[in-house]
Amino acid sequence: MPENRTAAKYNVYVFGAVSFFNDTASEMAYWILPAFLTSLGAGPAAMGLIEGIAESVASLGKLLSGYLTDTVQRRKPIIVFGYLAANLVKPLLALSTRWWQVLFIRFADRTAKGLRGTPRDVMLAESVDRMKVGGAYGLLQAMDSAGAILGPLAALLIMERTGSMRAVFWFAVIPGAIAVAAILLAKETRAESKPADHAPSVTTSAQFSGRFYYVLAAVLIFSLGNSSDMFLVLRAEQLGISTVQAPLLGLTFNIVYTFASWPAGWLSDRRPKRTIAAAGYLVFAATYLVFALAPSRAAIWSMTACYGLYYALTSPVLRALVVETVEPGSRGRAFGLFYSFTSIAALLSSVITGQLWKHYGAALPFYVSAGTATLAAVMLLAARAGEVSSGPAE
Repeated sequence: MPENRTAAKYNVYVFGAVSFFNDTASEMAYWILPAFLTSLGAGPAAMGLIEGIAESVASLGKLLSGYLTDTVQRRKPIIVFGYLAANLVKPLLALSTRWWQVLFIRFADRTAKGLRGTPRDVMLAESVDRMKVGGAYGLLQAMDSAGAILGPLAALLIMERTGSMRAVFWFAVIPGAIAVAAILLAKETRAESKPADHAPSVTTSAQFSGRFYYVLAAVLIFSLGNSSDMFLVLRAEQLGISTVQAPLLGLTFNIVYTFASWPAGWLSDRRPKRTIAAAGYLVFAATYLVFALAPSRAAIWSMTACYGLYYALTSPVLRALVVETVEPGSRGRAFGLFYSFTSIAALLSSVITGQLWKHYGAALPFYVSAGTATLAAVMLLAARAGEVSSGPAE
């Protein structure tokens, strides 16, 4: 696939630049969103509802996107639309006066993300060497989280100068516009092989191996305890981290995420991916346990850094693991199922966390999340190598 290889090498840089600027825009807003919602009268239950509904409806977009990725000839228009739509609605946060308006904005933003993620991931996997997929995803993730370093810093500076959260939302338009312009430079790629002649179906079990479903089951169990990160921010603020410092939490998290992502992806091309992902889940469990116990503010800052390590060990590695466990012509539908099912689980998790917090206090939902993460890690570690990956490293 010489054409694909050349295009992919170019696309790695394009997608990396797009992720950098798009995440800068997103993270400028994200780490102050809990405080902004609180100012609009929203409590933990409302935040759980907002994130839950946004993720659940977005899951339908991910399922559709996966189907289209395997069937259409051109994936780039789907990706362009996803980035464009998301960056058109984000500035509307600055105009919001009710928390339910934020719900609609988050719904549109997450749906757009669901539409663009699968074709982008498949285009990258189609044209890089199979033994380098983890590294490619790791590098892409590093660029994404590098933007997430700049985002909280920019938000902090803007808030110090203006004293306004709404000003942050307006300034986020600039990196968002650059991301949309950059994605227009991406090049199409071709699939390595096509699925059978019959019309593809996202529910046809023959398209996927037992290895894929085993990974999916473990990830779903984990996702049932993986509520929105906004609850971590809200918990930190409850424990004495001020609203002005909230973007610094994002900075701490994303510095670790950025510098660990590419090494984690590179390592997953040489060691069992299931083991690396399981380690990430155990780091997640430790983080949530400390947030539940809340021994000190110093501990919260330290575990926020560890939370970045969890993301680095799982986000690029799990995507590479999905690529390994399915045929090339079914990758789009596999990612569609993977993303949509985990989004539905995230819906349940966010809603449950909000309700548990409301009725039983903040600590209980964090204990539950630590427990589900530990169970998922045990599942991955207990699996026979052949059940989870067909790659030589396994």
